[in-house]
Amino acid sequence: MQSVDALPAGTDPDVPDPLALERQVCFALSVAARNVVAVYRRFLEPMGLTHPQYLVMLALWQHGPRSVKDLSRLLQLDPGTLSPLVKRLESAGLVRRDRDPRDERALAIALTDRGRALRARAEAIPAGIVENLGMPLEELQALHGALTRVIEASQSAMETDTTP
Repeated sequence: MQSVDALPAGTDPDVPDPLALERQVCFALSVAARNVVAVYRRFLEPMGLTHPQYLVMLALWQHGPRSVKDLSRLLQLDPGTLSPLVKRLESAGLVRRDRDPRDERALAIALTDRGRALRARAEAIPAGIVENLGMPLEELQALHGALTRVIEASQSAMETDTTP
């Protein structure tokens, strides 16, 4: 407990500090994301994947071949961040880059046979994460819903930003 003398000038010890680190949503999200990704790493490293590469694979397993632009939109990553991930997955033999049949000017990212086969191993990851976190599935589902709303709210705030 801080002594009153240790408080910044002009602060009331009975009023919570709005700048207290532990009260910041950004801090909680940052630490939670870092820690959860570390839990995922235990499952992904034996598969030869990083967490961002896993997200690319999830998108391809779910949606099939996609242009870089579509994949970028799905993952909410800029193409400059996505391209090195795709190159490493291609080097690992999990994806290939082909001309998009819908638009010959664009590249489409598609799974190789090896990439499709990796899905069978990945299917154990969600249950393993739930088990490792030791949280009830319902609580994790509620958290997912809340985070989805935070994503939507933050995107809306960025679109309507009027701060100087």
